[in-house]
Amino acid sequence: MALRDVKPDIETLASREVYRNAWMTVREDQVRRRDGSTGIYGVVEKVDFVTVVPVHADGSIQLVQQFRYPVGARHWEFVQGMWGPPGTDPIEAARHELLEETGLAAAGWTHAGFLNLAQGTMRQGYDIFLATGLTQGAAMPEVEEQDLITRAVPLAEFEAMLRDGTILDATTMATFGLLRLKGLI
Repeated sequence: MALRDVKPDIETLASREVYRNAWMTVREDQVRRRDGSTGIYGVVEKVDFVTVVPVHADGSIQLVQQFRYPVGARHWEFVQGMWGPPGTDPIEAARHELLEETGLAAAGWTHAGFLNLAQGTMRQGYDIFLATGLTQGAAMPEVEEQDLITRAVPLAEFEAMLRDGTILDATTMATFGLLRLKGLI
């Protein structure tokens, strides 16, 4: 049997856009499961983003902290964001985000992989980059990032921040885990 002849696990029967703004679309899909039962899926669609792990010559990692409105608190995390129109080369977005948020430029770039953000509800993923050979310049934060703080953190302190719950950002945790598993950090 050819793959094209295999019935999908879930078939979309109808789809309607529920909400849209400049950053995201929310849609509701009516679906039929393999067993014939029907239901709905709410799906958030956002443009893919990048996360950047800047590693200094001494092994410390540059973090950013900013107020995250949806959770109502300030959080430490790796550089991350979207830049450019859909289809922008992820390395260009990574270079832009690193400079914008930290003022750092990197001579060395390693693409470590791609992960889905929240595949049960969202159609968005992120490319992971390791940035080395750093030189300091002036940061250029966007208006939404005007409260951004950045600092270099020794690796041991960063790991302690992960263990003690100081860092709650799942993207930062998953990114670090992937880099560690690949032996890149």
